Amino acid sequence: MKRLALILIIYAAHAQAQTLAGSGPISGYDFMEPTTQQLQDDDFINPAFFLVDRGLALWDQPSPTNSKSCGICHQDIETDMYDVSRQYPKYDTKLSKFINLEMKINSEIVNKLDASPLAPGSEDLLALTSLIGLQSRGLPMASASNAETQPWIERGKTIYKTKRGQLNLSCADCHQDHWGDRLRGDTISQGQINAFPIFRLIWGEVGSLQRMFSWCMNAVRSEPYNNDADEYLALEAFLTKKAQGLAIETPGVRR
Repeated sequence: MKRLALILIIYAAHAQAQTLAGSGPISGYDFMEPTTQQLQDDDFINPAFFLVDRGLALWDQPSPTNSKSCGICHQDIETDMYDVSRQYPKYDTKLSKFINLEMKINSEIVNKLDASPLAPGSEDLLALTSLIGLQSRGLPMASASNAETQPWIERGKTIYKTKRGQLNLSCADCHQDHWGDRLRGDTISQGQINAFPIFRLIWGEVGSLQRMFSWCMNAVRSEPYNNDADEYLALEAFLTKKAQGLAIETPGVRR
């Protein structure tokens, strides 16, 4: 009976994968249990929204050095930050370098508010990233196609396909070749990044995309990069390209 049950589980997962296959990129939301989907669907019970509230407070909080705030320059968050998060990562002509949204936020904090940058993965940086990302919720993921972005996408693709760690696995082994299969009672998703920052149930808190990358590398028993490493930025560029067309779900909830 146990073997029959296992066969049925594997068959059901395979059937789900066949149903979804060919429909383009698929959000991790579609692989979640209904109860987890409900957490994300309702802003009143979505546990990530406490950081959105924190972001709203930070938005209007005067800098201790020059009394400026994000809200003084940008005013209405819903209008001025609409469609902003999906423009990243990209090459910033003013900074003369390729950056993601977190790096842009820190650049503004340093250059406009004359304050210290927020630490990667910190609650305040996650709060502002979640708040700004929320203003693009429902819009399709997009990826720049200019000459400055392409090398980062190609570098990220190489990282994505490179086997690593004691388990000798790549990102592609799980999320490209075996999505829809079962692993320890869970269905492997495509590893799409359209919902970050996310509240992850097994973390019990909100985490960044870079934290997810590090978690995966630890899972295959590989040494992770630093949160602000160029390798993670390149991987983000590639996965943004891979997710084109998926609706942004920020802030998301995942297992």
